[in-house]
Parts: sequence; structure tokens; C-alpha cells
Amino acid sequence: MPLRLCKPGKVPRPHGLMPDIRDLAVVGDRRTAAVLDRSGNLVWYCPERFDRPSLFAGLLDPQGGSWRLELRDARPAGRRYLGDSGVLETRLRTGEAEWVVTDFMPAGNGVPHGALCRLFSAPPQEARAIVQPRPDYAREDATLTPAGDAVAVNGRQHLYASHPLTIEDGSVCLVLPGGAQGWMILADAPLASPARADLHQWLNATLKHWEDLSKMASYAGPYEREVRASLRAIRLLCHEETGGIIAAATTSLPEVVGGSGNWDYRYVWLRDAGMIVSALTRLEGELTEGERYLDFICGSRGSSNEYPVAVFTTLDGKTAPEEKSLDLAGYGGSRPVRIGNGARDQMQLDGFANVLLAAKLIYRRSGERPHWNTVEEIAKFLVRHWREPDHGMWEEKPRRQYTASKVIAARALDSVAGYVRDHAQAQRWRQAVQEIRAFVAENCMTSDGAYAAVAGGEEVDVSAALFPAWAYTDPDAPEMRATIAALEQHWSWRGLLYWRRLECADSRKEGAFLAGTFWVAQYWALRGDLQRARHIIDAALACANDLGLFAEEADPRAGRMLGNIPQAFVHAAFIGAVIDLRAATESSKRKGADHDRPTKG
Repeated sequence: MPLRLCKPGKVPRPHGLMPDIRDLAVVGDRRTAAVLDRSGNLVWYCPERFDRPSLFAGLLDPQGGSWRLELRDARPAGRRYLGDSGVLETRLRTGEAEWVVTDFMPAGNGVPHGALCRLFSAPPQEARAIVQPRPDYAREDATLTPAGDAVAVNGRQHLYASHPLTIEDGSVCLVLPGGAQGWMILADAPLASPARADLHQWLNATLKHWEDLSKMASYAGPYEREVRASLRAIRLLCHEETGGIIAAATTSLPEVVGGSGNWDYRYVWLRDAGMIVSALTRLEGELTEGERYLDFICGSRGSSNEYPVAVFTTLDGKTAPEEKSLDLAGYGGSRPVRIGNGARDQMQLDGFANVLLAAKLIYRRSGERPHWNTVEEIAKFLVRHWREPDHGMWEEKPRRQYTASKVIAARALDSVAGYVRDHAQAQRWRQAVQEIRAFVAENCMTSDGAYAAVAGGEEVDVSAALFPAWAYTDPDAPEMRATIAALEQHWSWRGLLYWRRLECADSRKEGAFLAGTFWVAQYWALRGDLQRARHIIDAALACANDLGLFAEEADPRAGRMLGNIPQAFVHAAFIGAVIDLRAATESSKRKGADHDRPTKG
């Protein structure tokens, strides 16, 4: 469609688009992602890659840029992903009529990469799509110029549409007449005169690509629909070219609205490796994604001058950038807005240990030892340094002797010792395991016999719920009973949602920590109390949005999501809990069948 420069009326100036975090959806091509609200307004998008500078940051500032839709008197009427894909369909209703918007990023064979596509059904009356780009986190002015049948944004992205585009006041506007179908494309590179038929071809190829991905894993059991939604979320966060899986698609969504706990999660954490690989490799048929993640982690050797690998990296396995603050208003006034992450040089024993646990799972299923040199180097590092204080699972500023760090280091060394071909080295690793266990028993128990959050402390942390899942202790052990009792008394909401415990802040001011909540559910599944496990899982699932996406935290009192979204850590924790629930359920049925079977004699 030829570009037409006209001025039918003033295009509205940028305005605030800060929906509830619960209202956010994500579409992506496994290279980057766009974030939309229930009304189809696009409020966050980083072209080219998840961690590149944003083009739209309206989620974090009213002047940050957006791609919004306008249809008089319209209200959200539901949305859904098409099948197991990352293609989103949003319905808006005005009167008795509906307007359907389909958003996707082409993926698969024979499609352009780096394109954000919007297909519009025929609206019942005139509708508008208004694109207000604000490049580089709104630090760069947007220069909009005609470029053939497109509008170029600072000579980089190109915007195409089915109907004439209007450029005015830093915005591009599409007016879609009532009764007329339409489309728009925002591409990282020029396209050859796209047409609606092209978009449908790309859409079909994209759906096929996602269908092929979904066939890599199968699951049958409790919460099947929710497991599929969590697998979609993890896949949306996977960088297809490298195999890295980012922690979340957003930055600086707050743990406390109006507070300063606003972090950039668009990087790949070692810590997530164990849980994500565990979740993926324990599903029937799924191994490739987990292997690729291990490939990525072990391929990042050299990303740190101090450690075998950096505790988290960019998507190309490089050292994450230094933390900087942006001059943006922040979500709900939550400042600072951060890019980069200051925890990149921290000592995090649990991160290194998680790589070993992930490797063990891959080795056990594949029968091979890929990346053994890196795994061995990490194990030797843990043997040398486990006695040192670290920054812990929650990446706090002061170094402490965090109990969870010691426990997972012991389990990680024990797990990979069986794969060592040097008998003397295996013995050294197992000797370190016994020393760590002795340290924990002597220094990391409260006066009530529970596992302390830090050595010498009297408070507990929800990370201890993982100790049986890590096979460090039996779920019915007195220490675990005492720990769970303390968590329920001091760190839970009605025994259903659980807070983490922080050393330097009052974490009760945050939302309940959803990954930790699923860990507690997993604990009860391992202990055999299936009803209790289900109650906790159901309570945490109620904190997901209508698309099955989890943010990092949830405030049960205010009914709001908190933190970045979607959070891979939480989705993996949910899958892990459900897999153990299924196993415990099947075990219970077998025991019941054995009990009911008549005896001979």
C-alpha cells in the first residue's frame, strides 16, 4: 500500500500505558519479545534481541513509547494464545460487535525474522493504530521518514501497513475504516512490498514452528493445560540461536510498587539452569532444550575473571553490562529503572552448583558427559571455595554463610562425583560433601532444630523447602518438619503462599515468592500429602494471569502481580512440583492397589 502523508486530524500525544502486571501478555520469535495489555496496546518491545534497547517503553514511562489501538467505546473481550504457540489473539468488543487483533512475530522456515506483525479483522467502526516509537529507552528522538511504501524509524525499523499512514508529531497513525480488514508490520529491515497474503503465510509457518516445538515434550497428568502454558512461557524466553533462557522478558517491574527493588532480568542466570533443565528433562521426550541450555552455560567460559563462568551472562555468553539507571518515570513511580545488573560479579555458590545438577540430569538421560571439562572446573571451584560466605540465592549485598548455598554445593558435588573417572578426585569431592554436611549440622540449625537461613541465625528461608528435592535430606526428617512449621508460622499467607526471607530488607513488604511457594508444594508431594500439595499449587496458580503467565511475586492481599514477567524460574518451579505430584499420586495408587490385592494362604 503506497504511503500517504496526510493530516486528517491531530494524532493524540503519548499517554501513560501502565496496566496491571497481571494484564500483560507476551508474543515473541525466540529472539526477542513484545509485551501487550488486555486491550492490545503494545507497551514494551526491544527490537533484535531481548536485551537490546527498547523502542517502546510505555510500560515504564508515559513518554516511553507505545503502539496502541483506539476503537470508540471498546472494552477487552478476552484473549488467547493459538494452540501452544506464541501467537496472541485479542478481542475487543463495542456494543454487540467484536474486533479481533492477532499479534505474532514470524518464526520458522521461509519467513522474515525480526518482524512484529498485527492482523486486524474488520472493525465495526473506524479504528486507529497509533505507533509512537521512542528509541533507546526514550533517550533518542524518533525521526520518522517516508521510505518507499514504509515509514522508517531513525533509518532502522520500517513500518508497513494495509492502509495509508499518517506521520505527525513523532507518531505514525493508521486509520482503519469500519468494515475493512487491515494489517501492520514493524520490521528490523526493509521488506519487499508485503501484502496480507504474506502475513497469512508467515502466520501459518509460525504456527507450524511452534507446533514442532511443542512436540519436543509431552506430559500427561494433573494440570496438563497449565503445564503446557508454562512450557510456552519458557520457550518464549529461550533465545533460539544460542540456547540461552533469560530470567524474564522485562526490566524494572517492581517487587514493591513505588520501591527501589526493580531489576533487569533479561539475562541468563546459572541459578536457573538446574531448575529449568530439571523441569525440561523430566518431561517425556524433552531433552534437546535442556542440552542446548547446558551448551550455552558451559560455552560462556571466560565470561568472568574470577569464576569458572559468570553467574549470569548476556545471550551471547558475554559478561552482562554494568548496572545503569534510566531517566524514566518507572512503573507506578518505581525508581530507579535499571538496565544491566549489579549482581554480575557476585559470588553465588548455588549458581555454580545448579550447573552441576543440570549436568547430572543430562548425563543420566543421555549416557554421555558433554562439557565435562567445564563441569569438572566448576566442581573443583566448589571444593576450594565452599567454606567462603557468598551472596546467596537472593543475591543480597552482604556476604553470609547461607545454608542453602552449602546444601546445594554438597548435593552438586555428590551428584557429579559418580561421573569422575579419576578415583582419587571423586574421593576428594565426596570428602568435601561430608565436610559441608558437618558444617551445616554444626552451624546452620536453629534452636528449634530447623534449617536456618544463615549460619548462626534463628530465621528460616523458603529455599530450604528444596532440600528434599535436592535429595539432601528426607522430607519427613525432623529438621524438615521443624523448618516447614517455621515457614508456615512466620513466612506464609494462610499456609498457601510463601515469602522468602531477606537478610537486609523486610521481604514481607514484597509479594509472596511464587517459585518458593511451588517448592513448598513440591515438598508436600514428596512427603506424600497430596491434598496439601494440591491446595498450595492451586493457590499459586490463582496468581497467574488468564494466559497462564507468572510474574516473580504476587501480593495476595492486594490481588496484584509484582516483579518481572514472565518469570522462567517460577514456571520451571511449577513444572517440577507437578511432576513430583504426579509421581507421588502414581505411587499412592500402586500402594493402594497392593494393599487391596488379596494375599495367598
